[in-house]
Amino acid sequence: MTVEMRTKRWVWTSLVLGLLALLAVMISHLALTDIYHGESDVSLEWNVLRLCFGVIVLSQLVALITLTKVLRAWSRPVAVPPGQGY
Repeated sequence: MTVEMRTKRWVWTSLVLGLLALLAVMISHLALTDIYHGESDVSLEWNVLRLCFGVIVLSQLVALITLTKVLRAWSRPVAVPPGQGY
């Protein structure tokens, strides 16, 4: 597997996790609303918040890893065949 294919896989993984993190923020809002309104048993809501927090943190970590991989790929010199340069 080439470096470009691996980087592309990281980019797609980052995109999917970013969308899941966006969904997790919305679900967290709903869970926090239930907790605020004083429901009798909020253990499920707290577990939902823990899960959403994990998704958001994982998304941030993968996004940072992806960004470093993309920046490293851009900083590599491109081999230009002789006679076809500027």
